[in-house]
Amino acid sequence: MRCPFCGEADTQVKDSRPTEDGGAIRRRRNCAGCGQRFTTIERVQLRELFVLKSDQRRVAFDRDKLARSVRIALRKRPFDDERIERIVNGIVRQLEAGGEAEVNSRDIGELVMETLKAIDTVAYVRFASVYRDFREAKDFAAFLDDMDPPAAPAHD
Repeated sequence: MRCPFCGEADTQVKDSRPTEDGGAIRRRRNCAGCGQRFTTIERVQLRELFVLKSDQRRVAFDRDKLARSVRIALRKRPFDDERIERIVNGIVRQLEAGGEAEVNSRDIGELVMETLKAIDTVAYVRFASVYRDFREAKDFAAFLDDMDPPAAPAHD
């Protein structure tokens, strides 16, 4: 593994441990060239996925792009990095388990929305506003009107 600071190829693993969900291994590394420390994450990849965009382009699936989108939706919500990582891992596993090498970008967006709706309605609305390209306040209002109504509070 090359050092991200100086490019040195000689780096040493100082510590390895599985992530909380067991879906990856986090390795602390030390560069022999500059002495900097950095972390790498190793994951199992069941298959290489490609995304079929709406303009029919075919691009390699970018897990980091998915993770950034989920992090933005969950910004300032009660979710720590480990939990967000588990959420992203779950979405990626569902995509890989689908059995197809190509996944429609619309299907990825819908899967993310479904996942966020189940865990945090604020993040769900945030993601939907970008994914569905809300342009005006009335777009938000129409979307919120279509959401399931909240459960009625229990009375004693």
